[in-house]
Amino acid sequence: MNEARGVWVLGEQRDGQIHPVSFELLAWGRALADDLGVPLECLIGGHGVVQGANQLIAHGADRVRCLDHRRLGTFRVDSYAQPIEYLIRKHTPEILLAAATTMGRTLMPVLAANLRTGLTADCTELTIDPAERLLLQTRPAIGGNVLATIKTPQHRPQMATVRPKSRRPMPSDESRTGDIVTEFVDERLLDSRVSRLGFTEDLTKGSSIQDAEIVIAGGRGLRTPKRFGELFTIAERLDAVVGASRCAVDQGWVPYAHQVGLSGKSVSPTLYIALGISGSPNHLAGMSSADRIIAVNNDPDAPIFQVANVGIVADLAEFLPAWLERLRSKDEGRGT
Repeated sequence: MNEARGVWVLGEQRDGQIHPVSFELLAWGRALADDLGVPLECLIGGHGVVQGANQLIAHGADRVRCLDHRRLGTFRVDSYAQPIEYLIRKHTPEILLAAATTMGRTLMPVLAANLRTGLTADCTELTIDPAERLLLQTRPAIGGNVLATIKTPQHRPQMATVRPKSRRPMPSDESRTGDIVTEFVDERLLDSRVSRLGFTEDLTKGSSIQDAEIVIAGGRGLRTPKRFGELFTIAERLDAVVGASRCAVDQGWVPYAHQVGLSGKSVSPTLYIALGISGSPNHLAGMSSADRIIAVNNDPDAPIFQVANVGIVADLAEFLPAWLERLRSKDEGRGT
């Protein structure tokens, strides 16, 4: 423990290209490394990832360690875990962060078990305790009704995952300099009991909600599932994606793929429109990083108005049909 030093983040790639979630992780790690006065390193595995390493330096990394091998081109947990575990044991970082993606949720528990340390999943906040230099890992508990802050005082590295879209990347700074290290990959560590047969992309409605620039979300205040149909019509006309509160999903009005919040997906769009959503802590944690928030609710005291840039007190039974009619009139005026 006394030798552990430095903050590491696990970068991700898709088909040899740096995945944007890597830049989000660097934003988390940069703040922690600066508070501790230690370097920030990004460890990334894949095939052809060395070419993109400069992007990781530009987004905040002081050093990039590349595990570049053709057999790492597609993610398999045992092939990734063994060489990463080797490097962690060799260089002893004090903190290791990953995204709560399929890769992060699969890989981090294996690493934590092998390294005999703790892991806090789905954190919504990460800070440093200045007195003890410990990572304070905050995550929802009891269905999102409370927030628990967790420490790992006795073991290293301190490990946590954070949800994609929970923090915006830092602007790319091409003038930054750093070290790029291509690590030797022992092929004996890449043996896997898993064979990849293929990949099928999820193209169902709602699957792209985390990438959307505009999200129009509905909640219990819509009162009936019929109004979600109107939301889909409006979203189509505005090139937006439909989101939903947990209450609306629990009612069966819309599939879980659309759920925003601690128990759903985190989104960070340019514009978030909340219709009939009161603004529980569970929901706010999943969308509060949006650039601009417009809220429509019939309750003037709804908590959502505390975070909204624009708040409208209105009955959605009247507001939605009027909005939809206005959009149709504009389309007709353009001859569409």
